[in-house]
Amino acid sequence: MSDAPLTGPDPIAQFKAWFEVASQGGVPEPTAMTVATATADGIPNARMLLLKGVDARGFVFYTNLDSPKVAELQANPRAALCFYWNQIKRQVRVNGPVERVTDAEADAYFATRPRLSQIGAWASHQSQPMADHFELERNCAVVALRFGLGAVTRPPNWSGFRVVPESIEFWHEKPFRLHERVRFTRTPGGWTSQWIFP
Repeated sequence: MSDAPLTGPDPIAQFKAWFEVASQGGVPEPTAMTVATATADGIPNARMLLLKGVDARGFVFYTNLDSPKVAELQANPRAALCFYWNQIKRQVRVNGPVERVTDAEADAYFATRPRLSQIGAWASHQSQPMADHFELERNCAVVALRFGLGAVTRPPNWSGFRVVPESIEFWHEKPFRLHERVRFTRTPGGWTSQWIFP
């Protein structure tokens, strides 16, 4: 792992470079991220999700559209992300508005999921009460019988969101708490960066 300071004008390229270091540096699940949302009246919520895509447009995750997080995103369409890669002592924070991915994007990603994960997306009424855990297993059995050996299509209440970054902050742990911290901010003319006191 290089200890070289942050350089370069493109925070998406910087993120991909750090993600590659995390992937090669022993981080068990480098795509894991905290996703923070808030209700219309500002009550925050946070949970762990997996990053499923990143490019110049933003950071993508997928979810059940009936989930509380989606209700919050509809009422207050902004999110914050936090990646913490302890093994390489780095953190990335992302903040910005959200947008739904296209149906074509959601279909394409859903088709890559393991079959049992596809079935689970149909079977789970996310965040709703269950009589017991066997209710989920029974639902999975019903869905499996419904699709048989055929392809499992994407449920209508399952899709993705893209966090369109307005700011991306990189933090690199250093001895004696003299950490490196750089914040990129999107402006009409492109990205600007600024060193921040740790």
